[in-house]
Amino acid sequence: MSDSRRLSRCFNIDDLRKVAKGRLPESLFAYIDGGSDDEQTLRRNTSTFDRYDLLQRALVDVSQIDLSTTVLGKKIDWPVICAPTGMTRMFHYQGEKAVAREAANSGTFYSLSTLSTTSIEDVGVETDGPKIFQVYVHKDRELSREFVQRAKASNFDALCLTVDLPAHGNRERDLRTGMTLPPKLTLKSILDVLIHPAWVYRYLTNGPIVLANVEHKITEGTGEVSNLLQYVANQFDPSVTWKDAEWMISEWGGPFVLKGIMSVADAKKAVEIGASAIVISNHGGRQLDSSPAPFDVLPDIVDTVGGQVEIILDGGIRRGTHVLKAIALGADACMVGRPYLYGLAAGGQPGVARALNLLRTEIELDMKLMGCRELSEVTPACLRQR
Repeated sequence: MSDSRRLSRCFNIDDLRKVAKGRLPESLFAYIDGGSDDEQTLRRNTSTFDRYDLLQRALVDVSQIDLSTTVLGKKIDWPVICAPTGMTRMFHYQGEKAVAREAANSGTFYSLSTLSTTSIEDVGVETDGPKIFQVYVHKDRELSREFVQRAKASNFDALCLTVDLPAHGNRERDLRTGMTLPPKLTLKSILDVLIHPAWVYRYLTNGPIVLANVEHKITEGTGEVSNLLQYVANQFDPSVTWKDAEWMISEWGGPFVLKGIMSVADAKKAVEIGASAIVISNHGGRQLDSSPAPFDVLPDIVDTVGGQVEIILDGGIRRGTHVLKAIALGADACMVGRPYLYGLAAGGQPGVARALNLLRTEIELDMKLMGCRELSEVTPACLRQR
């Protein structure tokens, strides 16, 4: 079956997930799909949306629906942003460039990870759509200053500091599959490789996979095989504090996002140091298992800092209804990572387009059924708590 036909038979994000699972070696799919410990938080991130029903309104003229909103000073066509995801070329050779292009085509932000396999400069050239660069603070602190300057020079619109990874979560799926960066072909993985010849062919014929933003200073994860747990322990700085975030805000001098906020206290502190936006996120359930879902803490954070800082919800979103429930409770926008990675693995750039289009189409249809013509009409009155 051709890729285009296969994608046309995917009618939701879970369909794309199933195709991705069939196309990727086990270790790579497990890296996208897995969480930490018993994966309770991973599952809860999505299931928690079921606590609310959406209410329909009848006899409203919904012939015109406006999904647009403004985030970080940029008007975007719909309220979903592509989250930063590391090592994207491992899942499809087109990698970050494909996602950045489709985010621009879709009229929304693309976020590039520090641990990307395409450089800041190459993504800057690839698209003039709105872009965020996401920073992990390394022990080599000069890298942080360098990231800021490179992102400015490449016309990124905002900077994002991820704050929920002082240590690597206990991601047991990765330990069991022997996931490494770059991927390492071993006797253990040879059978898995043999049943995924298309992935192997692309991997061998499209240039080495490297951590493009740090390869000039760090060989680990590029020339030197590592797993992510080792890389984080060896390279990330666990001593990062609010003062470092405040310094980065000053150094950047533009729209600034703190990603990984999960408490009212931290949300208030983000406002105090001058952040433009916060991302309520538990790193996709990949860090502290048994932590609450982002959607569960959203109302308290909105009640405390809503209107003082933009609030973006990240985690567990698989349906347009999930996005609308988050907006109804006060989120300004949402972030998705796994949905577009499933699409990328399933079919490259067209797969990313399919993932984003599915979500956007669902949001528009659901708003019509709710009798909401624009996002400002999606309010708590649209919800009924079970």
